[in-house]
Amino acid sequence: MVAAHTSHSSSSGEWIACLDKRPLERSSEDVDIIFTRLKEVKAFEKFHPNLLQQICLCGYYENLEKGITLFRQGDIGMNWYAVLTGSLDVKVSDTSNHQDAVTICTLGIGTAFGESILDNTPRHATIVTREYSELLRIEQKDFKALWEKYRQYMSGLLTPPYGVMETGSNNDRMPDKDSMSSGALCQVSKNCSKVPSEKILRAGKILRNTILSRAPHMIRDRKYHLKTYRQCCVGTELVDWMMQQSPCVHLRTQAVGMWQVLLEEGVLNHVDQEHHFQDKYLFYRFLDDEHEDAPLPTEEEKKECDEELQDTMLLLSQIGPDAHMRMILRKPPGQRTVDDLEFIYEELLHIKALSHLSTTVKRELAGVLIFESHPKAGTVLFNQGEEGTSWYIILKGSVNVVIYGKGVVCTLHEGDDFGKLALVNDAPRAASIVLREDNCHFLRVDKEDFNRILRDVEANTVRLKEHDQDVLVLEKIPAGNRVSNQGNSQPQHKYIVMSGTPEKILEHFLETMRLEATQNEATDSVLNDFIMMHCVFMPNSQLCPALMAHYHAQPSQGTEQEKMDYALNNKRRVIRLVLQWAGLYGDLLQEDEAAMAFLEEFYVSVSDDTRMIAALKEQLPELEKIVKQVSEEPKAPQKKHKVLLQLFNTSDDRAQKRQPIRGSDEVLFKVYCIDQTYTTIRVPVSSSVKEVISAVADKLGSGEGLIIVKMSSGGEKVVLKPHDVSVFTTLSVNGRLFACPRDQFDSLAPLPEQEGPSAGTVGTFELMSSKDLAHQMTIYDWELFNCVHELELIYHTFGRHNFKKTTANLDLFLRRFNEIQFWVVTEICLCAQLSKRVQLLKKYIKIAAHCKEYKNLNSFFAIIMGLSNVAVSRLSLTWEKLPSKFKKIYAEFESLMDPSRNHRAYRLTVAKLDPPIIPFMPLLIKDMTFTHEGNKTFTDNLVNFEKMRMIANTVRTVKFCRSQSFNPDAALTNKNHQDVRSYVRQLNVIDNQRTLSQMSHRLEPRRA
Repeated sequence: MVAAHTSHSSSSGEWIACLDKRPLERSSEDVDIIFTRLKEVKAFEKFHPNLLQQICLCGYYENLEKGITLFRQGDIGMNWYAVLTGSLDVKVSDTSNHQDAVTICTLGIGTAFGESILDNTPRHATIVTREYSELLRIEQKDFKALWEKYRQYMSGLLTPPYGVMETGSNNDRMPDKDSMSSGALCQVSKNCSKVPSEKILRAGKILRNTILSRAPHMIRDRKYHLKTYRQCCVGTELVDWMMQQSPCVHLRTQAVGMWQVLLEEGVLNHVDQEHHFQDKYLFYRFLDDEHEDAPLPTEEEKKECDEELQDTMLLLSQIGPDAHMRMILRKPPGQRTVDDLEFIYEELLHIKALSHLSTTVKRELAGVLIFESHPKAGTVLFNQGEEGTSWYIILKGSVNVVIYGKGVVCTLHEGDDFGKLALVNDAPRAASIVLREDNCHFLRVDKEDFNRILRDVEANTVRLKEHDQDVLVLEKIPAGNRVSNQGNSQPQHKYIVMSGTPEKILEHFLETMRLEATQNEATDSVLNDFIMMHCVFMPNSQLCPALMAHYHAQPSQGTEQEKMDYALNNKRRVIRLVLQWAGLYGDLLQEDEAAMAFLEEFYVSVSDDTRMIAALKEQLPELEKIVKQVSEEPKAPQKKHKVLLQLFNTSDDRAQKRQPIRGSDEVLFKVYCIDQTYTTIRVPVSSSVKEVISAVADKLGSGEGLIIVKMSSGGEKVVLKPHDVSVFTTLSVNGRLFACPRDQFDSLAPLPEQEGPSAGTVGTFELMSSKDLAHQMTIYDWELFNCVHELELIYHTFGRHNFKKTTANLDLFLRRFNEIQFWVVTEICLCAQLSKRVQLLKKYIKIAAHCKEYKNLNSFFAIIMGLSNVAVSRLSLTWEKLPSKFKKIYAEFESLMDPSRNHRAYRLTVAKLDPPIIPFMPLLIKDMTFTHEGNKTFTDNLVNFEKMRMIANTVRTVKFCRSQSFNPDAALTNKNHQDVRSYVRQLNVIDNQRTLSQMSHRLEPRRA
């Protein structure tokens, strides 16, 4: 993974440039670059590496704008496609008129289609891009050649009739909820794995033998209610024991999921054959102990189990969460606990088919979703023309969408959904759904529950209208219980904002704000959501006048006393909101003239009112302090702005504290010309490209027809748009800015200095302690992270040009991730001596371990991703020499990078940590982008405040990570580490993947 935008364009551009070459012109380095990208794509995750290598040789890249028809129903196909980004609609018509076509499903990322080119049958459907999409295309002749050569690999991957398809009957389907008992649920689900797999059998044996070796008292005969149960363990003791054995087990629920894996496969059994493992005083027996006189482990077996224990724990920790999820979903809805519902809800947050649904609907779904699994490919889930009774979401596996007379029209994968249309329209099924592979898992919502949730949501929705138009939409949700005067517990409810006009949302928050001395944390959170997100839908130029109007508002009805009370409380609410608003924005207010003018005017109004209204005096000192703080600092000439050097490096002076970069700070920056000379310009950091062109033109004496180009070290060129901002900090690690006339664009070439170093620094940093390096890296990373303002995340997500704001501090922090990643790859690829490379691997694994210890997850992941870069991972001779101890540590670290279930392994790790934490920032950016792209900002001309709340909740993660200040290890800080400190702040790297791949191939040529 490369951190967000800072080098996305260069990394993506390079593999695209490789695909744009003719197949015969592609070098082995080209293939490596394409392979690195494609192995991350879901459509290819099950492809054999040899097959994927061939696809890299013959595939082509295509990008299409929204609304483009790829092909029409009835056309003769010429290409096979895989979706890399974006989505496409599948439309089918029963007539010859394409305008009659009905959209039957959408193809998302990871979907592949077009196998009909194998026998020249006409296309079964029309495919139209739903949004901007990137595709991989393989021409018919190449696809047929692949089929002939790799039929054994492809037969299980393609849709029938080319792939393997077994006939199934409806007997394999789950019973409807009305006729379903928990026994039926378990019976069907257990059909998936009647015989334990070898690896789970082995895992059970290792755990049993380790318990007998380390804690033999846990497995013994037990008496309960006058009955003796032979050789049993207790559920709570098993959970306790597992949490003590491995650092990868953080929570009791996690341990429960790991034991559930063994229970599902029959390697561990409940004495009364219950199918849910419980953290209670219940008896469980290992499979080996089912037989009388089961043998005890020998000394040799004990030693083997000790060696394999951590690998076993790692395996179970990876598959345990899925087993835990299945266990909960197999419970009848009425038996699910509050913790169960919360667990399901957390999972639903990361399913793309549900991303547009409100929090309330997701929580409702958590209570009614049913787990359904089918063991055999070819099973028909439902037939075209049947009544729609359920909505399905694919949890694991894939299905084919089949229409009579047309065959397979598309394939749906994990995270996709189907069947909802028939429920919404109360219409027959438009297509048949057939399992494409074995062991598919689904989440199912039955029609009755689906309709009830829709009814409940509408019944609990309050709509405020003006002139027959909705202006505010509220939803009633539970808010815990309140104890009545009679001592009874009564359920409470509250109303949350779902959508509204900006003015009405502000009015609602002011009216419902509580003014008690002890402020309710939830109320503050709701207010913070508005204050943090208002820049998206109500900029300061609108918010400030509205706040001033609310402050001076006077009621038109009521007694004089009632009017006075209303006016007082109204003023206090506005003051409190302004204090929170100014507290969040802080120094950023100095760059907003409208906000500064409002603050000073507002302070004068409040000061005047305190002479007449004594109750306002308690809030005045805090307001005065904030106004002085933000208004006096810019007036000092020496503090008006900083002048930053080209690469934004601060002085190496130990005493100097790094200050956040502000948009008004000026930067001295080199802009290069076509002859590779440069001119140095001095402009504000937040300058637009248009302003940069003007500054360059002033220096050159002419600026007619000039464009500004971002140039990567690999030669990829991007022409920047006139309104783009933050152009200096969004460059890749070795990126540079060029200015040239548009007609000279094709002649631009990278500078020699962009290539990076030609010799490694292993001789320097091998003498430095791994702990010292990790410590100094963490100090520097914390400085960078601490400078990132929470609002920069919002500007980045919604597009900084829309706010005309800089995201310089976030850009530099993200670039640091890439810099460390490439540092790892650069040093290893520049090391010609095999034994030294092995030492480097060990060194980096140790540095990563110390970064993890310091809770510096950003650098930890950057190092591990550097080690997994194809230029390093392909060095098989080097990895073979790595001691097994380090291989195991690296395997554990790699497991934390596992992207399945939206990086659940990482999220479980972070949930266990206390601040200060330096988070894995690219994943935070990904979360916010996922929410932003999956939900509209405006619905029916109203602000979608549910979306604002979800994004604000992610941003709060940053606030939590920094809620405790980072205090460097005094013992390490007091040492003289100036050399280490300087080294980690001035890494010199190669960021060109092609160059790194070439160097890697020279070190260890590809084996025949």
